[in-house]
Amino acid sequence: MDRPTSRRRPRDRKSQLASVAAGLFRARGYHGVGINDIAAEAGITGPALYRHFADKQAILAYVVLAGIDDMEAATHEALSGLDVPAPGQVEALLGALAAQAVERREVAALWRWEGRHLAAEDQREIRRRSGAVLEAWTKALLVQRPELAAEDAELLCWAGLSVFGSVSVHHTSVARKRFGQLLVTLAQRVLHATLPTPAEEEPAPPPNGLGTPSRREQLLAAATELFRRRGFHAVSMEDIGAAAGIAGPSVYRHFPSKAGLVLAICQRAADRLAIGAEHALRTSAPADEREALRRLAQSYVYTLTGSGELAVAFSGMHVNVPERERAELVRVQRDYVAQWVRLLSTVHPGLSAREAKITVHAALTVANDLSRTRRVNARPQLGAELVTLMTEVLDLG
Repeated sequence: MDRPTSRRRPRDRKSQLASVAAGLFRARGYHGVGINDIAAEAGITGPALYRHFADKQAILAYVVLAGIDDMEAATHEALSGLDVPAPGQVEALLGALAAQAVERREVAALWRWEGRHLAAEDQREIRRRSGAVLEAWTKALLVQRPELAAEDAELLCWAGLSVFGSVSVHHTSVARKRFGQLLVTLAQRVLHATLPTPAEEEPAPPPNGLGTPSRREQLLAAATELFRRRGFHAVSMEDIGAAAGIAGPSVYRHFPSKAGLVLAICQRAADRLAIGAEHALRTSAPADEREALRRLAQSYVYTLTGSGELAVAFSGMHVNVPERERAELVRVQRDYVAQWVRLLSTVHPGLSAREAKITVHAALTVANDLSRTRRVNARPQLGAELVTLMTEVLDLG
């Protein structure tokens, strides 16, 4: 593998300002942060910030591309020098990626949720360079697992990347060394997963119990798809009305604002998750936590792939909802994750509560990421594969 042209930067003032901005972007969303907010947080003036960056978009690009730099460097260091990577080299790569994930949690969050705000040329650069890194990982995995088809190896590498990226969706932490070791273990599980064969039949999804479509439902469906594809700020009420076949002003008869639509979408996603979880737990054998977790994974994947509401709800779009309602949505999400954590802690009593929570978030993130990754989300068996990968992360055996 040729050495990448990496822009290694010292820990200078520019990097420090980018780090401050990254934290704000993650907490408030890209559109919720202004140049003056970043300057104030850094203890400087707005004009002083412009000496380092042309605009807010340039700061976002700097942060995300810095993360790509680090990923390229770790890949080169671990996999270069030998035509056939040894298992120890792959282990070293996983360790380096885990350390980066723990050290710079905000980078993955910005790459995942705010990348659409980058300039087109920066987006192309990120796709090109991240694609090259994934290609190197895929080749290394095929050496270790020659029985895999190339596209299956790529899927598993994407899942491994999602394990490391999962640290960006929560704030739970453990000792740094243990955190890295846990992430490496979870990544190894998906890299060694046996994917289901096409002959395997998926079980029927649980009933959604949400009634028949109405005009309100049509607007929710239209808004969900537009928000998912374009983001909150690029969609107008007129766009939503047109997609649902009505005039823009008529949307206000059903929803007071775009924020009201986002709130309804997030609440609908929460309803679907709750119904799926209740069905999974009710139909599991008594005192069989492993089966309950498997059924929870199935219900989650059906909800995720059957509607875009969950993708919108977990895309950080809830930051556009008023504080009071946002706090309630966060509480509902935490309660849902807590169900998984309680079951996993029973299955694996050696895990601490925090370790179990990190593991659950990794499993959920693998499904979330792969379901919206263009390179893999058209796979015909994706639903069954997501369930398999989630159960592998959870080590259900």
